[in-house]
Amino acid sequence: MAVNTMSVEDAYALINALHAQVTGQNSIQATDLSSFVSVAQETLSAGYDAVLGAISQVLTKTMIAVRPYSRKFAGLEFTSDKWGAITRKINFIEGSTETDPTWTLTDGQSVDQYVIDKPKVLETHYYGSETYMDKYTVLTTQLDVAFSNPTEFAAFMSGVATHFSNMWEQWLENVSRQSLLNFMAGKINAGNVVYLLDEYNTATGQSLTPVSVKLPANYAAFMKWAYARVADLSRAMTERSEAYQTKITGKPIVRHTPVEDQRLFMLSSFLNSMKAEVQSGAYNDSFLNYAYTEDVTYWQAFNDPDKISITPVQLKADATLETGTAVAKSNIIGVLFDRDAIGYNIYQNEIVASPYNARGQYYNNFHHARVQTENDFTEKGIVLALTAA
Repeated sequence: MAVNTMSVEDAYALINALHAQVTGQNSIQATDLSSFVSVAQETLSAGYDAVLGAISQVLTKTMIAVRPYSRKFAGLEFTSDKWGAITRKINFIEGSTETDPTWTLTDGQSVDQYVIDKPKVLETHYYGSETYMDKYTVLTTQLDVAFSNPTEFAAFMSGVATHFSNMWEQWLENVSRQSLLNFMAGKINAGNVVYLLDEYNTATGQSLTPVSVKLPANYAAFMKWAYARVADLSRAMTERSEAYQTKITGKPIVRHTPVEDQRLFMLSSFLNSMKAEVQSGAYNDSFLNYAYTEDVTYWQAFNDPDKISITPVQLKADATLETGTAVAKSNIIGVLFDRDAIGYNIYQNEIVASPYNARGQYYNNFHHARVQTENDFTEKGIVLALTAA
């Protein structure tokens, strides 16, 4: 048996049997590949050549098992900075109109055109940041015996650097995911959530559940309705109002979010179904595209893609913070929000090499950074779920 050993055997019988199946000469048969496929393993088997039986076999190829990884939620990154520790945001408070004296002028009286009406603003702040530090050691001579030439060694070191970068990318992804989850939980606590299936049942007089709605007789009609409902919500966010945002007591902040400034993050399973059911029937599907959409494989846990279990920090009506009610919610399919509502800043991001250690013949590369996550609940945001239950 040649598989996973250093010996060489003829596999003609197996190849002939497979060839007969793939070409239609024979029907499918139970085929044992355990003596054919080489599977990666940690153990290295040492063997000798088949002719003299005295010369050890040389490793012929080294594969560097790494590939670049790009973080999810990259669109949430704000401008990177090096200086400062506090981010401030200046908001403008809504005023009111006054009586126009133009049509009520009286003899012997004047109209004062210098009455002061100063701009009214509310300044909000983001504090704190998360630190990141990682390192890897570059060995300059110790690995020479493990590779057959300088090119192979260079490929290995390139793989080490790529792996180092991949860990940074995934750390940033996890940080931005936490920022997204906190915003979603805070918006649910604030009541800024739309239950699409509940609304659909009310509109149609049905009693569908998250399970029964997926039946072929129900799914297409619901997905088309849901697409239109999300488009309606997108349109509503373009209106200048206090809807879908935290209201600060005594300081009305009126906002609007143009379509090009909206971000829609949607569960990939739901988004793919929507595309299949809605866009497949459109002559020109460009008319059915939202402005900016990013599909999300899962919100918090890979094995429970549509669930979140988060205790958020959130904004109160008096513009102070509180620890919100714990949110344990399933059947969440998306979140629509203003681009300024969720994000993260990267500060002081740099990779620094240590001096060369002459005695040990190595040096270390250190990666340092600070990342600040940001949620602004005075910006518009709507969580999309199927049911309130």
